[in-house]
Parts: sequence; structure tokens; C-alpha cells
Amino acid sequence: MTGTSPGTPARGPLRVGLVGYGLAGSVFHAPLIAATEGLTLDTVVTSNPERQQQARAEFGAVRIASGTDELFGRAAELDLVVIASPNKTHVPLAAAALEAGLPVVVDKPVAGTAAEARELAALAEERGLLLSVFQNRRWDNDFLTLRKLLAEGALGDVWRFESRFERWRPKPKGGWRESGDPAEIGGLLYDLGSHVVDQALVLFGPATQVYAESVVRRPGAEADDDTFIAITHAGGVRSHLYVSSTAAQLGPRFRVLGSQAGYVKYGLDPQEGALREGKRPGPGWGEEDESLWGRVGSGQSPQTGGGRVEPSLPGDYPAYYAAVAKALLEGGPNPVTAHEAAAALDVLEAARRSARDGVVVSL
Repeated sequence: MTGTSPGTPARGPLRVGLVGYGLAGSVFHAPLIAATEGLTLDTVVTSNPERQQQARAEFGAVRIASGTDELFGRAAELDLVVIASPNKTHVPLAAAALEAGLPVVVDKPVAGTAAEARELAALAEERGLLLSVFQNRRWDNDFLTLRKLLAEGALGDVWRFESRFERWRPKPKGGWRESGDPAEIGGLLYDLGSHVVDQALVLFGPATQVYAESVVRRPGAEADDDTFIAITHAGGVRSHLYVSSTAAQLGPRFRVLGSQAGYVKYGLDPQEGALREGKRPGPGWGEEDESLWGRVGSGQSPQTGGGRVEPSLPGDYPAYYAAVAKALLEGGPNPVTAHEAAAALDVLEAARRSARDGVVVSL
């Protein structure tokens, strides 16, 4: 169900309240909301004076609220709430927004457990409101390109999917994302792992077995910073997923091996880097330099010229919020449901158990 809030105007863009103006809120959500036809960034919730000033500098007409009580106190003036605050706040804030009659977008992983995600989904369904999960990397250039290749049958039957989200950060940065407190829902398994698991499930369907290795390598680190997840999908594909802050040499973002050919792609989608630099969606958005395009072929390494160059489709993060706007205004489909997020959390919970106990977990 989609639903709109009691305050939805007859005309004009939907008014969005954004909770949180850290990395997720300021770099991803606010610019993408502002760039979406049918949406307007109405209110930013942050108690940090520097972030308040930053929001006003970039979005001059935006209102500032120092807390969520103030935001929900004027729920009738809003049409959508976006939760981009720390992970541990996602469930209570999303529930509060739904109780206030407002559709909600929640940053991944939406919750700490699959059960909590399904409870939120049930609440949204009971209220007839949209509950969507921000999984922007479904609109990465490499992911879109791989989906096209699979639809064309260019690789034959896929046997193995390797996906890496690796970084070289030998010194911990601190903050809640690297906290060892389970209440914070930090660590790479739930951070970058949410992305790679979601992509694997979208591409190759439900998981039947999960095996994982998850360790803390860096001195002073508290949460997992080097994790491997192996998924056996119901259709027989094996996914090998790597997320790491300790990769001194970065592997391919994707290596996909099929019965007829393979696809190898290095380098991350350019959209996050562009957003961090202050660039905004417009002509040429999401396009990648040809030197970074992947290759499709068989029998030889792409590093030695094997296969043909496969042009990368442009990445398209703006498509997520365009779909949210269409869902609210026209009854279009939810781009990422809480039930899909719960399925990914089933895998993440199984991976955590597997790494802890040294076992393969069946789902």
C-alpha cells in the first residue's frame, strides 16, 4: 500500500521532513530529495548548530527543527518523513512517523533484526502508508549494467557472483558506525553488508544457506572491519560477498561467472563521490569514464585484454526518490519494501551467527 499523509496538498510538491543531517542526510538524502520533481525539502531535523547552518546554506528556504518531537508536532504540515539518523533510532522514529500518519523512507538496514523490520512493515500496512527502505546501490552503474547483461543472457547461466565493497582505512574513524556496542547496529556487516546482500538477493533470489567470516583486524577497532559472506541461492547461484576496511589492494567490484562468459568490473559507481564533492543531478549525471568500464568475455583475464568492453550504464540514484514520489502521488510501486529489507536482514543475522559459531546456517 502507498498512502499519503493527512497533510498532502491538492497541488504542489510533497513536503519532506528529513531526520538527521550527518553523512547520510547531507550527502545523499537532502540533495536527491531537492532534485526530485514532486518533492520539496521542507524541514531538516538536527540539533547540531554547524549542521543547521550547513542545511540553511545549501537549502535556503528549509525549516530547521532541533528534535523529532517538534517535527511530529506539526505532522499535518508534512507529506513524507525520511529517517537518516543513526541505525539504533530507525525503528522507533519510523514507528513514530507511521503513528503520526506519515509515509516513511528509512535508510538501510532499516532495523537491527528482520523481526523488527517485519513489525514496521505490518504497522505501515495497517495504516495504509508507504514504508520504503533507501537502498541506493540498486541504482549503481555496475549493478544496472549487470542486470542488463543478465536480461540479455550475455553470460549464460550464472554460477558464481563475486561482489566486493572494499576500502583501505587502516585507522578507525570512530563514531557509531564503528562502535562495538550491539545497540548501535554498527560494523561493516550491517553497513556495507546491507548493500551487497541486497544486491545479491535482487539479482539471484532467496538465500537457502549462509556462511560468513567476520573479524576485527585494526588496532583500536571495536566492530567488524573485514567480513566475508557466502550465500547459496535457491536457484543454485553462489554469491561470495566481501566488505572490508582493511583491503590494501582492492579487488574487482564485480566478478560474475557464467556458463558462456564472465563480467568483471573494477571501481565504485561515481555518484557518491560526486555528491560528496557538492555536485548535483543534472545532464551527464552518473556517467563513468570509459577507462573504468568492465569487460565481458571468457578464457582470459580482462587485465590482459580478454573479452570485450561493456559500456557502463549511467548510475541513477535520483530514480529512487522519483519512484517514491510516483508511489505517493500516483499509486506506483514501492521501490524498496520493508519486506525486501527484512529478507536481507535474515541473511545478515544468519551471517553473524555463522561467523560467531563457525557453522553454515540454513534459512
